[in-house]
Amino acid sequence: MQYESTLSRLAERTDRLARVKDWLGRWRWFALFVILPSLLATVYYGLIASDVYVSESRFVIKAPDSRSQSPSALSSLIQSTGLGSGAQQNNEILGYIRSRDGLRDLSRRVDVAAAYSVPEADIFSQYPQPFEARTFENLYQYYGDRVAAEPDAQTGLTVLTVEAFRPEDAQALNAGLLALSEQLVNRLNERINSEAITDAEERVKVAQDRVRDARIQLSDYRNRFEILDPQQQGMGVLSVSNELISQEAALRAKLVEVERTAPNHPSLPALRERASALARQVAEQTGRAVGTPSGLASRMSGYEGLLAEQEFASQMLMAANATLEQARNEALQQQYYLARVVEPNRPDDAILPARLTNILAVVFVCLCLYLVGWMLVVGILEHAPDD
Repeated sequence: MQYESTLSRLAERTDRLARVKDWLGRWRWFALFVILPSLLATVYYGLIASDVYVSESRFVIKAPDSRSQSPSALSSLIQSTGLGSGAQQNNEILGYIRSRDGLRDLSRRVDVAAAYSVPEADIFSQYPQPFEARTFENLYQYYGDRVAAEPDAQTGLTVLTVEAFRPEDAQALNAGLLALSEQLVNRLNERINSEAITDAEERVKVAQDRVRDARIQLSDYRNRFEILDPQQQGMGVLSVSNELISQEAALRAKLVEVERTAPNHPSLPALRERASALARQVAEQTGRAVGTPSGLASRMSGYEGLLAEQEFASQMLMAANATLEQARNEALQQQYYLARVVEPNRPDDAILPARLTNILAVVFVCLCLYLVGWMLVVGILEHAPDD
């Protein structure tokens, strides 16, 4: 009886093992592609994954309102030296935060590698990652996964988030990046001011050279043609000519009267000679002013052109000096500044990893992949030729 009972139990156990083996054989791919990854994800996110603290800050790049109050002409001149909008400055800050230079500067303030190598970090989350060397390039790749800076389209602010395994490390890294961003804004201001002043000084130099050249050309013109001011000299010549014309007219009137009353008067030849001399003097004086290639009128156009060039160059020099003064005044003010809207917070609770969400995501993805693979296999088998 006992022997039969033992045989019965052995038969039941064998039958149970056969059913389990049959079930495993039937569902082995489901267990391999769905159950096993889900169990691994549950173990990792439920028991191994470290808590991650996130520190957040918000800032915006602003420009003082006084810039819009500057004179339009001078403002346009200074704007041509490379001043950009606040959005452009913000993009430069974002690029700096994500760059290797940003990480290198941050490492001088905070030990970034040590902050991500703390004992609280699990082996799959800490720096360096498994099978990776402790190099700057690997740290930069790791840093890019832990630091994010993105503009918020709704508020216009830039949101800076830093992940770390200790709340104090997350806050310190976030504060360090904000401080470095403020320093970068100041350096950009200095560069902009330097470019504006350099450009304005170059404009002043060009204007000074133009004024000097205009004065030299005007002086050479005066020396070459022996004139000081054609307009004033022409007025003097015409005044003398008018006086001579009056004298000639009076003398000819007297000559006519003498010829009429005493045709043989001995003074007539002298009067005629004197009238002819006055006529020649009038013609000579008129020729000095107008009517000849060497007259003052023919010199007027060249002189006025050089004089206009000198006046224009002088006005250009005044405008350039005003631009330089404006650029120097702007340099005394801060063109752009980083306004902290939200200071880096010290998180009091770990919000990452989202354990349940990650587990469910792994289960969902594995299940989808399994179903896709199963449908492909079924389709292939249905269309396979029968032997």
